Amino acid sequence: MGKLALNGGEKVRTELFPAYRVIGKEEEEAVVGVLRSGILSKYLGCWADDFYGGPQVQQLEKEWAKYFGAKHAISVNSATSALYCAVGAVGIEPGDQIIVSPYTMCASATAPLIYNAVPVFADIEYDYYCLDPEDIERKISDKTKAIIVVDILGQPYDADRINAIAKKYGLYIIEDNAQGPLASYRGKYAGTLGDIGIFSLNYHKHIHCGEGGVLVTDDDVLAERLRLIRNHAEAVVEKKGVTDLNNMFGFNFRMTEIEAAIAREQLKKLEWLVKERRKNVAYLEENLKDLHFLTMPKVREGCEHSYYIHALKYDETKTGVTREKFVEAMQAELMPIELRETEGVKINLGYMQPLYHQPIFQNRIAYGNTEYPFSGNVTYGKGCCPVCERVCAAETIVHELMRPFMTKADLDDVIDAFHKVADHLDELR
Repeated sequence: MGKLALNGGEKVRTELFPAYRVIGKEEEEAVVGVLRSGILSKYLGCWADDFYGGPQVQQLEKEWAKYFGAKHAISVNSATSALYCAVGAVGIEPGDQIIVSPYTMCASATAPLIYNAVPVFADIEYDYYCLDPEDIERKISDKTKAIIVVDILGQPYDADRINAIAKKYGLYIIEDNAQGPLASYRGKYAGTLGDIGIFSLNYHKHIHCGEGGVLVTDDDVLAERLRLIRNHAEAVVEKKGVTDLNNMFGFNFRMTEIEAAIAREQLKKLEWLVKERRKNVAYLEENLKDLHFLTMPKVREGCEHSYYIHALKYDETKTGVTREKFVEAMQAELMPIELRETEGVKINLGYMQPLYHQPIFQNRIAYGNTEYPFSGNVTYGKGCCPVCERVCAAETIVHELMRPFMTKADLDDVIDAFHKVADHLDELR
């Protein structure tokens, strides 16, 4: 291959990568059916037969619970809303502490603030990016009431060890499985490993209905509290006879009939879509294994990964080229994904910077201009989570060029770009 595109050479690829198009004729027909029914939503924000929503919503919940082997499924309008419902349902009170991950989408860490509780960051595992059980235990205090674990990038959390810690200290586990549908831990689906599990139906997830989320639980009491918080709990509790009023003020987190109808069709496609991700990742890894400066993502023993994103570790000491320069060269060789052109080439330095670097935590300001509800003994300074800081600052490269609808030729372009840049490291030094 000629010189690098970054330095004026020809690009490996000049066409957009194929879009991730999971919406088809089945979803179109389902939406038309809803429109013809005349029922776009059937929720009532009071205690009545329609408190639990319309036929599509209720059918989605039945099908989701059966699919994942859960006793209850509760649909909402987003996984963020699901997190808010879950924190409220477990009875979190002002001043309580919840252990959260620094390496995830921000809602997983800010959800405690909705109930005036305090997020406490525990570090991540170097190999798997999920919460580190040992650091969780170090961060537990007499104020800790729950742990929000995240099946990050599609990797299940260490359920045996973390669940044992939660049982030891009497803590709830809220499992954010927005990125891991059909990931599994010792034969059990991710999302069903804790007290409450959360799935996402946002447009860039494995399956989607535009915006949406689903919670699952086997606990009857938690399930009903989730349904109440979803739909104006304060207007319902009296007539329903609810006496535990902790966090029984509600929101409007309701899913529409159109979204539910789309989600029902999407659920039927999930197995194939995850299978394709795994197949594409296996092909890429087999053809990149000769690049000694890259480490492929490890999969926890006894688990299956669902690869929301493919995360590599980059060793600058083996190339003499910074991670930033290497990624810049890769981006120059490739093209964006169709329908996501404005996002640029989907290979980047890392998934996320440590969340406690964000202004909300550095300035300790959430409500008004005081430090409320942040407590004085919880700090968010440098060194809070050293493993997370290390992988974010220098090592992780993530990309999305392994999703379904990528052909073998598309994957070969990604592989060729890696090898071209690797063969021209001298140009980058």
